[in-house]
Amino acid sequence: MTAVVRPSDVAACAAALGDAARDRRTVRISGAATKAYLGQLRATDMTLETAGMAGIVDHVPADLTVTVAAGTRLADLQRALGERGQFLPLDPPHGDAATIGGIVASGSEGFGRLRYGGVRDNLIGTVVALADGTIAHPGGRVVKNVAGYDLNKLLIGSLGTLGVIAEATFKVLPLPSARGLAVVRCSGPAAAFAVADALVRAPLRASALAVEGTARGWITYVEAQGARAQVERAMQEASRAAAAAGATAERTDDESALAPARELPGTAADGALVRVALPIGAQRSFAESASRLDPFVRLVADAGSGIVRVHLRGDDAAVLRAADTLLAGASVVGGSARVERRAPSLRERLGAWGGPRPGGDFLMRRIKDAFDPAGVLEPGRSVVG
Repeated sequence: MTAVVRPSDVAACAAALGDAARDRRTVRISGAATKAYLGQLRATDMTLETAGMAGIVDHVPADLTVTVAAGTRLADLQRALGERGQFLPLDPPHGDAATIGGIVASGSEGFGRLRYGGVRDNLIGTVVALADGTIAHPGGRVVKNVAGYDLNKLLIGSLGTLGVIAEATFKVLPLPSARGLAVVRCSGPAAAFAVADALVRAPLRASALAVEGTARGWITYVEAQGARAQVERAMQEASRAAAAAGATAERTDDESALAPARELPGTAADGALVRVALPIGAQRSFAESASRLDPFVRLVADAGSGIVRVHLRGDDAAVLRAADTLLAGASVVGGSARVERRAPSLRERLGAWGGPRPGGDFLMRRIKDAFDPAGVLEPGRSVVG
């Protein structure tokens, strides 16, 4: 039976990890469990829940910074910041339920990365409970941190394999005064990415640029935030890019129109969901190839960053072949890939991490051994786990 520990602060969290390492008990770390599908997971002796470490620790509106406990839901933080006319510029999948610690640990980012940057661009400092029972304080609570190695960057995307993030400090921004969203319905992936490519190069950067493709059609979403004049100009640029691609940009006031695309990682409980990171110029040809695969269901691309997710569904053999094709295709163009979700019948035959990276696994093993020599944190969550 798996024991459950819910520490109330970082000291209790570190003590629980130190005890687990001493007794060689493996540990799963859980916030809201919105990323529980990531990795090649194994059973653990203990689950450490971060929900007991929640709330805003410090907010300095004049400095545009906020420090928040890891178990805090992003939605609750945004609500509190909104009362002071500010927001955290992160829009990851599962945003209503996801916790701050889970967002940092998974490196979870949304379409807003195009304008506002991702977790690594907005994170200033952390407080981390390490596997040996000690507490580390990478970074700080001010925007300018210049001393030593930036261990925060190492923690982003580590999926809890190096330690438990107990607190995080971020830069925040004033709420935008206006928003706009244009929906461009295109004839196929070539036209959809032509619109996206034109807007990536536009002088006025959109706040989100996404391409969604299914057998029913292809759509490019263009979202803009900021001063009203900036939003109107971005919408005009979207219309010009759409016209050049033989399409029409339709303006909408429905802010939820992008929600299904943002939540794609949570929709593929059947078949497989493959995530690839590509050079921006390779997205169009990759999408065209993916759409011709027999098990293809849906593709969503963060067209400003090269992150593409493809949902495959069909008989297991066809899904396996298609997933292998996507993993190989990403490697050929200099990208990377992983399988974020797969059906239970595929878990033993379709690994989470794609192919080997020459030299990369060795380096990651060295880092893992330095932070967690007993190997108790999140077995199966990393490529070397």
